[in-house]
Amino acid sequence: MPIAEKRLEKLQICKLLQCVREKDMVQIQKLINHGVPHLINFNDANEGFTALGVAAAANDDEMIQFLMGIGAHPDAVDLKGRTASMRAAEFGHVQCLEQLVANEERKAKMDIKDLEGKGILFYCISPTERHAKCLEIAVENGADPNNISAEGIPVLLYACETATDNEEACIQLLEKGANPNGKQEKTGKTCLMAAAASGSVKVVRAILERGADVNALDIKHNHAAHYAAIGGSLPVLACMSGYGALFDQTNSEGNTPIHNAAMNGHGMCCKFLAQRGCNPKPKNNEGETGRSLAKDRDHKEATKECRKAEKSFGKVGKNNEPWAIAMYDWVYERSEKILNMMMKYDPDEKGTVTKDNFADSLTGMGAPVEDEDMKKILQAHDKNHDGNIDFNDFVGGKKYVNKNYLMSAFEGKKKKKGKKGKGGKKKGKFKLVMPICTQDEGPRTYGGAPPEMFIERHIHFTDTNRFDRDRPPAHPLQDDSAWYLNHPDRMYMNIADAAKNGDYDSLKNAFQRGTPADTRDKYYKTPLMVACATGRIEMVKFLVENGAMINARDNFKWTPLHHACHAGQLDVVEYLIDHGAEIDATTMNGGTPLTRAIESSRDNVVEYLIGKGCKVQTENAKGHNPLDQAMAWADPRVLDVVQMKWDSLPAMGDKKGGKGKKGKGGGGKTTRPSSGPAPEAKENVAHHSHSGPLGFGEFDDQPPRQRKGSILRAASALAGGMDEQEDITYTPLVPWTKQPSSKELIEQRQVNRERYGWEVDFEDFEMPFKKNITRQCAEMGDDD
Repeated sequence: MPIAEKRLEKLQICKLLQCVREKDMVQIQKLINHGVPHLINFNDANEGFTALGVAAAANDDEMIQFLMGIGAHPDAVDLKGRTASMRAAEFGHVQCLEQLVANEERKAKMDIKDLEGKGILFYCISPTERHAKCLEIAVENGADPNNISAEGIPVLLYACETATDNEEACIQLLEKGANPNGKQEKTGKTCLMAAAASGSVKVVRAILERGADVNALDIKHNHAAHYAAIGGSLPVLACMSGYGALFDQTNSEGNTPIHNAAMNGHGMCCKFLAQRGCNPKPKNNEGETGRSLAKDRDHKEATKECRKAEKSFGKVGKNNEPWAIAMYDWVYERSEKILNMMMKYDPDEKGTVTKDNFADSLTGMGAPVEDEDMKKILQAHDKNHDGNIDFNDFVGGKKYVNKNYLMSAFEGKKKKKGKKGKGGKKKGKFKLVMPICTQDEGPRTYGGAPPEMFIERHIHFTDTNRFDRDRPPAHPLQDDSAWYLNHPDRMYMNIADAAKNGDYDSLKNAFQRGTPADTRDKYYKTPLMVACATGRIEMVKFLVENGAMINARDNFKWTPLHHACHAGQLDVVEYLIDHGAEIDATTMNGGTPLTRAIESSRDNVVEYLIGKGCKVQTENAKGHNPLDQAMAWADPRVLDVVQMKWDSLPAMGDKKGGKGKKGKGGGGKTTRPSSGPAPEAKENVAHHSHSGPLGFGEFDDQPPRQRKGSILRAASALAGGMDEQEDITYTPLVPWTKQPSSKELIEQRQVNRERYGWEVDFEDFEMPFKKNITRQCAEMGDDD
């Protein structure tokens, strides 16, 4: 498409794009009719934007229909090679994408690639239902599910990198014909390896069901089990074992999957891998075994399991023959299919089938069992010796596999309940591990008002027939609604809610009445902490300017910086540190802002804190350091940042020596460097300048001074006395509160989308830390 180069072309394309954003169709039609030829398809000289691309990014399907009706080409690209369809798919604008493919005569092509070789499907990979719908539309209209970027990355591999968040997209690509054996050309990393690294057993199973090579290796001889072991994904390893994975693989560094699991503290993965044939005894290129790696990193469970595995590996006993374990894993992975198959031969629902039907069903499904081993299985499950097999017992596996090899052995032991009655033990008193300290609301304030933590809510009321947010009064005196409308009843709100919801007016009024900026709620949270926890940068600045303490602490000794790191907003963290926040402040359990950022999976915040010199070699109350937590939360981006910094630091002292946390010198605590006193609180907001030249917006509780008559003024002047000037300022009954216009509200929503992501407008939106917790809980639920 032509790029605007001449001055007239640049001015006209800028005007056209402005009109598209403002939805001014009349002016657009004039520009097209009287402007330079083919203006509708011109590229902006700066970013190469086209009119259709701007409309697609703005989610304006009506404008797309209008532009295509006056000649806009649906396949016009910007300077990065992106079409309007790609821009719509990138933001999940389903209606816009549907509009672009609706017209058969001017249908947008879905097989176009940008300058990086990426097709539209690369832009559809995002964990929302809208993006999943865009992917479906793109594939149905000709998008290539086997598109490979210029860097040699297949789109399925790109989706599998974040499979835990994009499971539906990965499965949809597989259903549309994506190659399950696709791999990156430079590294040899396969789609299965990427899905295993992410920990999504659902995607791993879908890839294997479609014929992926479970034993493929990358250029460094890494097996998919190496990737799964790093994150401790036991369900993924079990799924791979059910498809015949050979776990005894050694990569170019000499590490087996057990090495990877041991160094990351995943004891159950070490146990499973050793049982399924991975030798725990070999040493890597550094001369380390899996047990020594776990011991050096103080992973007690992994060290214990590796020690057991070294003693028992290679010993074959009753019900732990290799064929029996392989058969059990195969059955465990296909348990539902096997039960459904057996039920077809059991119309009376007795739970048994004949030997012939049982053997034929397993053989037809491709069970990995020889005839001699099949006879052993039939004999073990024919408990009545009548030729019928109990298929429920077979699926459970207890009669042909040792219980230590069953998947139930990896779920952890449940505590037995004590017996009741005379012989039972007495029930001890319940003790909280960490008692939650809360404060009372306190006494009522002056005049019977609620306690101090509840402030009066600012209620803006006016005659809506005359004024609203888009039609404000030209002058504060023009709005006299308060003189003839009934005043609303007073309402109160928690000061923390005001900070959370961005209610600046209520906070301003409270500060003017003398309410401290550090007033705490029930859980000792200050408004600044709440603003930091929700990532509101403007509210944070407002509170700090009004005297909020940067290093205040709540009931768990969290500072505002801890809450900001949980919110994952880099600009809030930068502002707090620039204004004196203590970068290594520790909480009640020893957590630092760095560990909070790691738990939120925000690599940019982690990188910033490390760049500012925060301490990395610290430990919390459980003895976990930031590297341990980065491994536990299993975010590869954060892990890379922390690992890089950790490797550059000198090794920590031996815990048994004088430098460890139990040594004589250390005492187990980390001294925090003083970052200087917090900025002093500024003067009360009441001393700020007036909102207008006549002082509208401020209230003066002092009674008005008596107006002097002309005779008194003259006498005072003749006496040579200094007479004060008369204040004739008029204060409205209720001054007009500036309301954000509709345009400003839309712009604010756009800013929120850029800060928090496009999911912020939906009910299921969660802040980074809560989203991370939800994902971890879901994975734990799947494991159970």
